[in-house]
Amino acid sequence: MFELFFYAVPTVMIAGLGYAAFRLLRRARGISRIWAHGLTAEARCLRMYTTTHGGGGDTSVRTSLHHVYEFTTREGRTVRFEEENGPATVVEGDFVTMRYLPEEPQRATARPPAPGRLAAGTGFGVAFLGAAIAFCVFFIATAHMMFSEADGLMP
Repeated sequence: MFELFFYAVPTVMIAGLGYAAFRLLRRARGISRIWAHGLTAEARCLRMYTTTHGGGGDTSVRTSLHHVYEFTTREGRTVRFEEENGPATVVEGDFVTMRYLPEEPQRATARPPAPGRLAAGTGFGVAFLGAAIAFCVFFIATAHMMFSEADGLMP
């Protein structure tokens, strides 16, 4: 029963890391699709604000910059969307060019196309998650080997 802990915890971690990799790839694919096939429109920055996370005790503070944009689709529909970690040079009242897919205008982006940067960031993220998954598999294999060798020695 004690041995189950050494199999269950890494297995749950592998599932979580795999889901994170799936989400990362799905997000990159969505942004790439918007850049490649999206329509452009002029959006107005309605609001800019920051949020902070962490900072309790000895932890570091992470600050995120948020922009709220509004634009009108070619069909005349007004859409408002929020984007995190945009450029600090865009302030309330500024107009920016953004891209959106006609079937999902609420998933628009004001980020300029940068496919190389997106691929590099996604690649590093997936590589990191893959290394963590490989470590979990190695841990499970090592624990299995140790428990198999010590099977006759355990009370």
